[in-house]
Amino acid sequence: MTDWPNHEEAWREWRNASAGARMHHGWILAGKSGLGKDDFALAAARELVAQDGIPQPPGNHPDIITLTYGAKNDKEAKAQAEGKKFELARSIRVDQVRAMQKRLTTRPTLGDRRVIIINPADDMEVSAANALLKSLEEPPVGTFFVLVTHRPARLLPTIRSRCRLLRFPTLSDAQLEEMLETSGAASGGEARAVAIRASEGSYGAALRFAEQDLGPVATLINQTLTGSNSDRSASATLAQMIGPRADRARLQAVMELAQAITADTARRTEDSALRGRLIEAHGELVTLAAQAPNYNFDTGLLALEIGSLLMRAGQASDHAHG
Repeated sequence: MTDWPNHEEAWREWRNASAGARMHHGWILAGKSGLGKDDFALAAARELVAQDGIPQPPGNHPDIITLTYGAKNDKEAKAQAEGKKFELARSIRVDQVRAMQKRLTTRPTLGDRRVIIINPADDMEVSAANALLKSLEEPPVGTFFVLVTHRPARLLPTIRSRCRLLRFPTLSDAQLEEMLETSGAASGGEARAVAIRASEGSYGAALRFAEQDLGPVATLINQTLTGSNSDRSASATLAQMIGPRADRARLQAVMELAQAITADTARRTEDSALRGRLIEAHGELVTLAAQAPNYNFDTGLLALEIGSLLMRAGQASDHAHG
């Protein structure tokens, strides 16, 4: 498990609470993606269910139930059961919450505590969130809920009001540098520097950027957005860099990188017209990233679409450069 230098305060709060007479039954772990909240949730859950004199299994724990994305449909569920690759749903569904609630009618397997981890809780269907609320309002004795969320504002206010909040800070550039060095994901130099700069404090993002060696892609995106590259074939060049048969992981990393650089450029520019175009492009990139898994996009066409969005955002910037 990764050693997370940004977890110190969260562990202090959690352990102080668990050592008290009345541990709160609901917790929200909040912070952007890539800050180790899922690692914290599992480690904290294992601490909470462990009891003196009761051997604890090293792998999956029967008293820790995790709800996350399931199979997209019955066909994908069949593939999952057969050990084949399967496509995930885009949300946590109400039937998953109800199945979990049925298990809460029985006692924990090993001790007298059970932990339910929902990750990411902000991607629950509305009906799933409403079903969960009933358990949060009347939690069974010894049951604790840990909700991992990247966007806590998307949770129902009634859910937020029944949980204690733990915030996870972003990582510094120095911390990211050390973590990437330890992981060996990038040999250093431009690739690592780009990964850190574009990650905005998220180790998960930095690791993806470094593993995909997106330094040249980041340079082209920057040049396109700032107008320093007025080559109208930049979108085709970007598509070539991404790769005509790029897999989903690479496409996701490229879209995440494009969003990060677009947002950063919008924050730094003093050109209000450019800022407006960048904000619009960022929104379109977010929409495209959300839609991509649900459609049979041709990789090359998707890469061209990303390039075209960036070109339109930076198309007037070259005027400022003479």
